[in-house]
Amino acid sequence: MLTMSLFPLSAHAAPSPAYQARAEQLLGILAAPGGEEAYFSSLFLDAVPVDRWRAIAADLRAQHGQPMALGAVSQTSDTAGQVEIRYERATVGFSLVVAPQAPNRVVGLHIVGAKTAQDSLDKVMADIAALPGSSAFAIAKLTDAGPQLLRAQRADAQMATGSSFKLYILAELARATGARQRRWSDVIPLGPKSFSGRLMNWPDKAPMTLHSLATAMIAESDNSASDTLLRALGREKVDAMLATAGHIDAGKALPLLSTAEAFALKMPANADLRQRYETGSLTERRDLLRDAAARLTANKVDVGSVAENPTAIDSIEWFASPTDMIALLDWLRMHGGEALPIMAVNPGIAPADAKRWRYLGYKGGSEPGVMAMNLLAQAQDGSWYAVSGSWNNPAARVEESRFVALMTRAMNLVAN
Repeated sequence: MLTMSLFPLSAHAAPSPAYQARAEQLLGILAAPGGEEAYFSSLFLDAVPVDRWRAIAADLRAQHGQPMALGAVSQTSDTAGQVEIRYERATVGFSLVVAPQAPNRVVGLHIVGAKTAQDSLDKVMADIAALPGSSAFAIAKLTDAGPQLLRAQRADAQMATGSSFKLYILAELARATGARQRRWSDVIPLGPKSFSGRLMNWPDKAPMTLHSLATAMIAESDNSASDTLLRALGREKVDAMLATAGHIDAGKALPLLSTAEAFALKMPANADLRQRYETGSLTERRDLLRDAAARLTANKVDVGSVAENPTAIDSIEWFASPTDMIALLDWLRMHGGEALPIMAVNPGIAPADAKRWRYLGYKGGSEPGVMAMNLLAQAQDGSWYAVSGSWNNPAARVEESRFVALMTRAMNLVAN
């Protein structure tokens, strides 16, 4: 059990009875659902509804185990201070603000950091290897001589990676803008639209800049943005980026499917097309996508039929190994330009953990049976790292919060 404080105690180290009471009650609020309306103010719950709070608390339990005890409590003003909660595997610090008037409900609560007890990269590797189904993982330090692997588990295994493929679209856009063939400010019409995401409800052919589309594609994983960019840039040029970045088995991954094509091929109604695609050569696959285009559009996808259980994740997917994704992240580090701040909009892990890094860029992917996370990070000393992991299970959905917790542990250990 950790004994050090995550934050320095101030002159107000002795908390008031009201503040101490709310600090003690935080343990129960984090441990299990229930009692939120009596604990949090309406102001807090307007910003963080009960369901969202419960999801945050569940993610913390998935990452650190059950909350076990109250640690240090420091009140830094009449209403604010910091509280430590000791979980099974870590001590987590919170900034806690209570209302000044009785019953002193909580008006502010933020995670300010976490220290994991006796954790190690070897333990993280063992936990990833123990996941049901199959997993692959690698950490590399990025140097002038190329990526240098620090830890690896099945690093060359071709895994289903979901929306991680959108990094190849981003890389081609970065290449094209760097070569002055495109400008980030260029305006193109939205479309073809896909299912899910904010832009699916926007007007058809709405004018959008390449920068706006790329940001929606990476930060929000918007499928309409990615399908629009794939068509606008040209599938053949995006496909070529796999070789440029260093994909070691591009034959398995090509052609890169649009999101609409991928899920249309998974549909039971298109079983004949799926069988031909699975057994076809690269040329035959390209021909099928062209000839059957009318059957492979978003309006042909019944999302409900593919949203619950893993479907063809070993054949109709976007495939890459951790080694491939690290090579791509390294290419983006060196040539990404404006793509790098786009990747940093959504860092993929909790803000308190992301702040350990000078820079943190992220893109992951998920669907039933698939979870992948890819992170490009610059440490405070200026050194660069890439971390990539994938978890596939064709028999059942994967626990996304469990995988995020494992990858967060890895990132925190590398940062330290």
